[in-house]
This record gives sequence, C-alpha cells and structure tokens, in this order.
Amino acid sequence: MTIPSTATTEQATDPATGPGGPAVARRGGCGVLGGLSPRTSFILRRLGRVLVSLAIVIVATFLIVQLVPGDPVRAALGNSATPELVERTRADLGLNVPVPEQFVNYVSGLFRGDFGTAIGSQRPVADTIAQRFPVTLTLAVASFLLAAIGAFPIGVATAVSSRTGRRRLADLGVSGLLGVLIAIPSLLLAVGLIAVFSIGLKVLPAAGWGSIDQAILPVVALAVGPMAYLARIVHVEMLAVLEMPYMTTARSKRLSTHLVYLRHALPNMVTSTLTIGGIILTGMVAGTVLIETVFAIPGLGTSIVSSITSKDYPMIQGIVLVYAILVLGLNLLIDIALATIDPRSSITEG
Repeated sequence: MTIPSTATTEQATDPATGPGGPAVARRGGCGVLGGLSPRTSFILRRLGRVLVSLAIVIVATFLIVQLVPGDPVRAALGNSATPELVERTRADLGLNVPVPEQFVNYVSGLFRGDFGTAIGSQRPVADTIAQRFPVTLTLAVASFLLAAIGAFPIGVATAVSSRTGRRRLADLGVSGLLGVLIAIPSLLLAVGLIAVFSIGLKVLPAAGWGSIDQAILPVVALAVGPMAYLARIVHVEMLAVLEMPYMTTARSKRLSTHLVYLRHALPNMVTSTLTIGGIILTGMVAGTVLIETVFAIPGLGTSIVSSITSKDYPMIQGIVLVYAILVLGLNLLIDIALATIDPRSSITEG
C-alpha cells in the first residue's frame, strides 16, 4: 500500500491550495469580505469606490468658492453693491468664518439636505434643485430609452445581414449613416431640428417643457448620436457572438432562426452592451446641459448656465454636486445589474 507523502498531505489540508482553496481565493474568500458571496463582495467594493469618489466631489465643490479670485460675494453682487450688503450676504452664506469651519458647516448642511442659499434669488438651493431635477432626469432617461430601443434592432439587423452576405449594399449604407450621425454634435443637431420642424414646417415647438410635442425635439436631439454609437457596438458584439462555437452547435441542431438569435445570441451580448450603454447614459446626463439651454427647458442644465453667468456660486456648488451624485449612482446601478446578469463579472473583477 502506498503511503501519501508529507507534501501531498499538507497540500490536501492546506485551505489555500487544497480542495476548494483556489476557488475561494479567486472569489475573494479571504480578508474582510471573505465570508460574503462574490456578488456581495463585488457590490460592496463598488459602493466603497462610489463613497470615495463622492467624498472627492464634495471637497471639489467646496473649493469652487474658495478658489475664486478675489471676493466671490462681491463678484456675484457686482461693484455697485454696498459694503453692508456684501457683509450681510457673506454672513448669510457662512463665509465670514475660518475655512475649516466653513467646510464643516458645508458638509453638515449637505447631510441635512441644505445646499445653501442662492445669491441671486435668496432662495434655498435645494428648492430649485428639487423643482428642476425631475425635468433633467426625465429628459436623460427618455432619450436613453429611445436610443436603446432604436439601437438594438438596427445593430442586430446589420450584423445578421453582414454575416449572411445578404443586402450587403443596404448594410454598408446603414453603417455609413450611423457613422455620420455619430459625428454630428448634439448642439448642431438640435439647431437643425429646430430649423426644420419648428421654423420651416412649424409642426413642433422650439422651446418649453411640459407636453409631449415640446419633448419630441430635445429627446431626439439628445438620443440620435448615442443611438448610432450604441447600434455600432451592438453590431460588433453581435458579429462576435455569431461566430462563437456554441452558435455553430445551435445552428447544427436545426433550431429555428428566431430561437437561435433570441435564446442563444442576444443573452450573450447583453453584458458588454450594457456596460457601454451605462457609459453612454452618464454622458447623456452631462449632455442635457446643452440641450436644455438650446430648447429653454427649465432643468438643472439651464440653471447651472445662468448661475455661471451670474456667478451664483452656491447654486453652482449644489447643481454640480447633484450631477456628480447622479452619475455615480447610475454607475453603481449598472455595476449591480452586471453582477446580477453575469455573475462571472463579480468573480473576475478585482
């Protein structure tokens, strides 16, 4: 009878190299998060990164006022403001105390939902944000949904036609059109839509918000470029999936074409497409600033533009912070969705 060597016995009992050891190590089975599932550990790591990023953003927004050359209150009120008004405004904004105390007051106010007081309107910044934030969020989400709804069928159709060789000319035409749409800036597209549909045809309003007809042009202007870009991504990912060995196996079983695409192709391209889609969505949130300005939409975009013009620094601080929180929150939701759809991403992600 053969007796196992000492090295073999130690290897079998070593939790790092024995049965299950490498798998546990790969899934983060050590350290603070060792007792958690891979997906929970992944989400907690992402949440930690979001909190660190948020802390950096809070410091950066606080420094907006501190780094302004000269007196920010005097710059906002103008040279005609009396010294008494300047001092009273500085006291109202809490700028008449040392900088460390200002930072403590600023952070404690944020935890209470107090973003400060606007210099121009003398209204709480939080009230303006609460009134205008739903408009910006609706514009961004509606534009993203339109982009996604248009991108997936276009990308899948062009990929299938490219692979089969059918309608090659039409496929080249669609690809060329998508390239042109990607290259057109959303600002230029918005002006063109207004010129055609508002000034020329007079069928849609050029400004405002609150009705469906007022939302059509800004949503289209914000969605067209991302839709074309996402369609190109779907096209590339679909072509890669169609060449996978399991797709060849599925076709060899003489399954119907629709079943092959819906059950085997589409689920395997969702992860990478969702990742790119999340990046596009965060970019569209930032893009609302230009679109709201062009179409005179009463959202956060027009507020921050007018605040920069009037040097209303508390308003700028509040809106920049809200935009940052929105982008960070969307990225976190996308990471959670990825970990749910494809658990492999939570295991391989360091």
